[in-house]
Amino acid sequence: MTSPQETPDRPRRGLAEKRQAIVRAARTVFGRDGYTRASIDAIAAEAGVSTRTIYNHFAGKELLFRTVVRESSAQVGEAQLDIIDRRLGKVTDLEADLTAFALAWLTPLAEFADHFGLVRQINAEARHLPKSALDAWQEAGPRRVLAALGQRFGELAGQGWLETPDPGRAAAHFVLLTTTEVAQRSYFGAYPLARAETEEIVVAGVRAFLRAYAAPRR
Repeated sequence: MTSPQETPDRPRRGLAEKRQAIVRAARTVFGRDGYTRASIDAIAAEAGVSTRTIYNHFAGKELLFRTVVRESSAQVGEAQLDIIDRRLGKVTDLEADLTAFALAWLTPLAEFADHFGLVRQINAEARHLPKSALDAWQEAGPRRVLAALGQRFGELAGQGWLETPDPGRAAAHFVLLTTTEVAQRSYFGAYPLARAETEEIVVAGVRAFLRAYAAPRR
């Protein structure tokens, strides 16, 4: 028998689950159709709810889109922060560890395919998107993660592995040299590169980075 104390929680759980279903459906529809072409009707159909239900949770398409990109970006960001902690927590061989880190950094392209479908649409439609949504996406994910990588590179500089007066800039250069080409050439995971090709790009990028930033070893 259900206790009276449990009863008030049921509507709240139901609302939270419905909201999650709406956000998941919106991520799918926005990633497939883009912001401009996506409709609340299509999102409602994908989520299996009425349009009224969506408007009970979100004031309109712009707020829903901003919520989707912020939450999706934050989820991917958490995965990338975990990769920084696991792969760069303790460095023993700088080139090998940075190479393994960069390859791991690319795994979210496949693991979060819906998110990177959104990224493709954002890149295609940036001029037509609400600036608040673009800022929410960057702050929740890319900027936060790059700041964390810069902090870790600063620690590696303090340990004598890297030589840089600006660890944040070094982090940006590292990403550009190692993973950006793979992401762009694969259209953010839509057409994955062969493993050997990915490794070739990453290894070359890590070596270029080290020529610029590796500290002289005694």
